[in-house]
Amino acid sequence: VRIPFANSRHASIAKQVIEVDQELQPHAVIRELTLDGDVLLATFYTLTVRLARLTLNSFLENVDLVVRTIGQFADDAEQQSASHSHPSD
Repeated sequence: VRIPFANSRHASIAKQVIEVDQELQPHAVIRELTLDGDVLLATFYTLTVRLARLTLNSFLENVDLVVRTIGQFADDAEQQSASHSHPSD
């Protein structure tokens, strides 16, 4: 599954957030997350098609939450970060 983001920083944030949660059935599901620039790549290996569907649905719900959170807070966080940085003299 390829999930495009506005930039590579947002893709990296999404990867870090999603990686924290382990699969509920690690004996039956293997998830690999990688980055390709501003694209989050997710590869799943499952024992059954049904498990693949359930795993993908759960993953996409998490991605949706991360995307909405980034959309809500990213600009504010970047503005605060820029206002707190001090140029070196």
